[in-house]
Amino acid sequence: MRVALGSDHAGFVYKNLLAELVRSEGHTVTDLGTYNDEPCDYPDIARAVAESIARGESDRGVLLCGSGIGASVAANKVPGIRAGNVSDIYSAHQGVEHDDMNILVLGARTLGIEVAKELVRGFLKAQFSGESRHLNRLNKIEDIEKDYGKGTK
Repeated sequence: MRVALGSDHAGFVYKNLLAELVRSEGHTVTDLGTYNDEPCDYPDIARAVAESIARGESDRGVLLCGSGIGASVAANKVPGIRAGNVSDIYSAHQGVEHDDMNILVLGARTLGIEVAKELVRGFLKAQFSGESRHLNRLNKIEDIEKDYGKGTK
């Protein structure tokens, strides 16, 4: 799987540790920044990761900022992106299985690194179920994007 990783300065250390984990699990990593711990703006990084997925260059993404909230909000502005700010293992895999979540967002200041690693593992191992009830709900989400002029339909 092709995985785009990105973080602001708050998540920089975690991003590098998680990149090693993702590679060790057999996935390809594209690091979309930041590349140091100097202050930067999370919307820029979130947009880069989200657009990589929207363009088909990456299959999934992992984003980090201090709380995970800002990066999640920013990434979800890109049509077709379903980013979830997750702090428990159930949501990490269920978000993919039911909601076809394509970006896992983590708070580097709210989670320990071992928890973050488990969430990434769960996210990457999960597969969308494709069940009709879930497809119906995803179609409704696409309709919302279309209604507000963001959709690709």
